[in-house]
Amino acid sequence: MTCDRHPHPCPDRIGPLAERLGAILTARGIDPEAASAQEPPSEPVTALELADARIPARYRHALGDHRQVTAWTKAIAAAGRPGPSGAPGIAEGPSLLIAGPAGTGKTHQAYGAIRTLLSAGVRLRWEAVTAADLYARLRPRSGHDAERDLQTLARCPLLLLDDLGAAKTSEWTEELTYRLINHRYEHLRPTLITTNLPTDALRTAIGDRIASRLAEMTERVILTGPDRRRRSQI
Repeated sequence: MTCDRHPHPCPDRIGPLAERLGAILTARGIDPEAASAQEPPSEPVTALELADARIPARYRHALGDHRQVTAWTKAIAAAGRPGPSGAPGIAEGPSLLIAGPAGTGKTHQAYGAIRTLLSAGVRLRWEAVTAADLYARLRPRSGHDAERDLQTLARCPLLLLDDLGAAKTSEWTEELTYRLINHRYEHLRPTLITTNLPTDALRTAIGDRIASRLAEMTERVILTGPDRRRRSQI
């Protein structure tokens, strides 16, 4: 969209992508306004840099270095179908359930897995959401197409569903979670799931239908150890 008197986009209508690119240029010591009036920089903006602009600040340098997480990222990258540029893209593949007590690094490993795939050159469209934010995001309200949002999450090539089982549940949340997980289960879409709950407690929280599908579609990774968040305060 352009201003009435100018053929170029209005500064106050620049979208999120332009803002992210501006932040990346600033981090490189490049003035975004000056860069826009010159030729594009010779160094391209990488997919990992764009992803880091979406990843929460605490996890922007996360490493998926757990043995099972590393093996999963290698399997996903190897299974990808080459695209027009020759780079592999996400294809059908296994999912990963990362479980363990609070503070053992589950979310860190999950975001690290995403960053590892991007670093390996995998073309990757991904979404990330906590279970609590999922339910808040899809709660019916005027002017919001919750069904479209649900389909976006169900169909994206890679989904990170964080803290499954932590949010308060109801028949509505259970049905919503079932629809999301079942679609990804049926279409073999790789999914990263984290939870604080042991197997029996997770089954109680999300229901047998969902737990059964997770048992078949995921490899389970168990993280142990003290709460790193508390330890860092000592």
